[in-house]
Amino acid sequence: MIRAATLLWLVVSPLLAIAQFEKDWHIQDSDTLPYQLLRPLNFDPDQAYPLVIFLHGAGERGSDNELQMTHGSTLFLEPKNREKYPAFVLFPQCAKEEFWANLTFGYENNYGVTHLSWQDGFSRPMNLVLGLMKELQQKYKIDEDRIYLMGLSMGGFGTFDLLQKQSSMFAAGIPICAGADPLRFAELVDIPLWVFHGTDDDVVPVTLSREVVNFLEAEKANVKYTEYEGVRHDSWNNAFAEKSLLKWLFDQKRNER
Repeated sequence: MIRAATLLWLVVSPLLAIAQFEKDWHIQDSDTLPYQLLRPLNFDPDQAYPLVIFLHGAGERGSDNELQMTHGSTLFLEPKNREKYPAFVLFPQCAKEEFWANLTFGYENNYGVTHLSWQDGFSRPMNLVLGLMKELQQKYKIDEDRIYLMGLSMGGFGTFDLLQKQSSMFAAGIPICAGADPLRFAELVDIPLWVFHGTDDDVVPVTLSREVVNFLEAEKANVKYTEYEGVRHDSWNNAFAEKSLLKWLFDQKRNER
């Protein structure tokens, strides 16, 4: 009986943990953005907290307000992380057939990015994210010097895109297995970045991260780069396992750049 109960807890506990995020929908100009929000542990409405925005990948697009939690959410739910890094954590969900970044992808045989076409301005989903950020800043006390942006794959491209266009809003960024607009590399020089990629990524070429990092290193920018030998597109699993990941992120402050 004890063993059965233990097994049942192992199955149920992740579902209970995810339930700590609160589902909601941001409505803006008759448009809707599904999102889930984790409030800080022992939340005090009179205290200012950091805000982490996490942009999911293409496989988690939709309108169910659940799929976006597939990767990354448990990192912020670990009890030791919740206790050590109290923060608001936001997981918005991008609609199907749309992208966080304002760009179009070129593919080889419908698989593997071969070329990118970057555009000015923001995509519809990203405009909704920016509107949601303003809403949260009005509703809660957000530490404006500690707003962070993370994303993987399609969300990594969105992370680069938003940082390049609104770098003054953020304290730091973590783009995973993605790439940036070469014409805007200089916009990333002043923001701390930790970039991740796998050498054997067959969906998003590792050269896209290398190009950004090589430019930033030449400019003496505050950039860290971790490349995983033999890892394919799911390098986010390795990144989330980095023991110093959240410490590095929450150590960054906009007013100290």
